[in-house]
Order: sequence, then structure tokens, then C-alpha cells
Amino acid sequence: MLTIDNISLSIQRVPILRNVSLEIETGTTCGLIGRNGAGKTTLMRSIMGAAPIEQGSIRFDHVDLHSAKAHERAARGIGYLPEDRRLVPHFTVEENIMVSLWATKNPDRSRLKWVYELMPEIGRFSDRKALTLSGGQQKLVALARALVAGSNLLLLDEPFEGVAPALASRLMEVIGNLKSEKLTVLISESDYTHSEKVVDKVYSIERGQISLMNNVEAA
Repeated sequence: MLTIDNISLSIQRVPILRNVSLEIETGTTCGLIGRNGAGKTTLMRSIMGAAPIEQGSIRFDHVDLHSAKAHERAARGIGYLPEDRRLVPHFTVEENIMVSLWATKNPDRSRLKWVYELMPEIGRFSDRKALTLSGGQQKLVALARALVAGSNLLLLDEPFEGVAPALASRLMEVIGNLKSEKLTVLISESDYTHSEKVVDKVYSIERGQISLMNNVEAA
């Protein structure tokens, strides 16, 4: 379970997150809905350790994360797909996917094999440079990288933003298939047009404050 309890965070003295609390049960998929600037990305970054919190706590599987370094969080099986993908342009697709394993000094390539089985199209262009891919293809690669690291928890920040409808559907299909893997997943969107059929619970974030919108039945 991911438990965030009363965290606050400011950037250059401007409050971004205000006493945010949420819980995501193990093996469930949760939506985080909010407009641009509402605090979605900052919350994701705070979970990964890229944005240090000022107060409160973040726990995953009963282990405190809020004082752990970012690479230590990744080593606990937490994968992150940032909104802007953050691929290394001159690395191949496979090298970009492997970055998370290199960073955590994990020699196990079984997750890479699993990702190629989950998304065969990735394997077909695994030797291409990331800079030669379309924006949608780069999103798939970024998702693959997050999946290789995220054996326990997956954080997906605006995975459908700027992606053509066909690729958005493919991304949603892959995310939906993760239900069988018992992964804990947090997906941020401006609305849940894409993820509505797979989320178990939806939180709304507005001006850095969060509330539970509703409970939904995943299709």
C-alpha cells in the first residue's frame, strides 16, 4: 500500500502541495485528476524523491520513503513515467529501458523480457535511437522503462498527453493488462477520459489540495 499523510511542499516559497493525504491499496489502480498546475507532477515527484517534502510522511509497504534518496526508492520496485518522457536521445530504445536497472545495479534482465512480451512493438525497434521515434513511440518506451523498474509501484504522469488516439488506446490497453500483475498504479490526467475503465478509485487535486472524487468499478 502507498500511504501519503499530510505532506506539504513549496517551490521558491510558493506552496504547491498543501496537507495532501491519499492511500492506494496494493494491487489497485488509482486516478489523480487535475488541471495543469494543480500539483499532479509535483506530487509524483515527491513520491519519487525528486521534490523534497517539508512535512508529512510517505510510506510504501510499511516502509518510510520520505527520507530515502530517489535511487533507493527505485530499488524498492517503484517505476516512474514523467510527463515529458525524459529519454536519452542518443541512447537506443533498449538502453533507455535499461537505465533504471543500471541505476539500481540490478543485473536481472527478466523484466526486460517481460516488457517485450507485453509490448512486442518495443522489441521491434529496440535498436533504434530514441531521437528517431515519434512522440507516441517515445511514450511507449518511457512506459517500458517505468515497467522494468516498477515491479511493485508504478507512477504514470500524464501518460496520454500529446499522444495520437491510436497510441493512447494502445497505452491504455497495456495499462489495463497490468491488473493481472497485481501492481499498485497511480495515473495522473487532466480528466479520466482514458483511464476511467481501469481505475478503482479517483482523487481530485486542485491548487495543491486533494479530495476523493468517487469510487468506480473497473471494467
